[in-house]
Amino acid sequence: MEKHIVWLLTAATALSLTACDGTEAASGDVAAGQETELVVFAAASLTETLDQIAEDYKTVAPDVTLTFNFDSSGTLKTQIEEGAMCDLFISAGQKQMDQLDATADPSVNTDGLDFLLAGSRVDLLENKVTLAVPENNPKGIDSFDMLAAHLEAGDILLAMGNSDVPVGQYTQKILAYYGLDESALTNAQCITYGSNVKEVTTQVREGSVDAGVIYCTDAYSAGLTVVDEATPEMCGQVIYPAAVLQTSAHQDAARSFLDYLAADEAMSVFEAVGFSKVA
Repeated sequence: MEKHIVWLLTAATALSLTACDGTEAASGDVAAGQETELVVFAAASLTETLDQIAEDYKTVAPDVTLTFNFDSSGTLKTQIEEGAMCDLFISAGQKQMDQLDATADPSVNTDGLDFLLAGSRVDLLENKVTLAVPENNPKGIDSFDMLAAHLEAGDILLAMGNSDVPVGQYTQKILAYYGLDESALTNAQCITYGSNVKEVTTQVREGSVDAGVIYCTDAYSAGLTVVDEATPEMCGQVIYPAAVLQTSAHQDAARSFLDYLAADEAMSVFEAVGFSKVA
């Protein structure tokens, strides 16, 4: 009888340990050979390139499924802050990443948020801010200088991103560079807005505006004519940082995908549409 009790206690202990092991495994990366879903929050301007890279990545990591959420970096940052499930965040601006980074300047990370996995943040890509025009360029705009003159004259309609969108923030810097008052231009109905760079691109492509400030990569993907490129003096460098999130259940897999994005195979896809490595 005593032997029977001892056997039952031993079996129960073994089952308990097995259950604990299973729980630990579930909270980390899935074992090799099992399906892993990575949720990637990425700036809207990365849509076409990441969709293509996802197809290429299937041959590298066939057990990993990539699920993308494309939107403005400000919207994505807010969703992460509110608890949305995300493994990897790629922003079109440093500000939105800084707002989630405990090591960032408190003047930017004003809420003291700490969402990024330590040591995972990298400056992944550089983009260019450009001035794009619709087909046939009805206003004959050929430069930011000419755009500024038209805006001052009040005889043009410009599409730009909202103030919480990186491309909108870069545009604001360009307006300030030319000494233009954004509020006055908006009140004069010389500016219309988009909630992300894709919305601005669509307005230019459809010809509902005379020009738009977008990234060179979006102009390329949409087949738009670029007439000028903003200099660093006008709006600074356009850097896309990326980082794995602390809350990711698949941190190793997310790191591996981020490493792949920074390597030559994926970088060639980025460079084909106008992105470049950060100098």
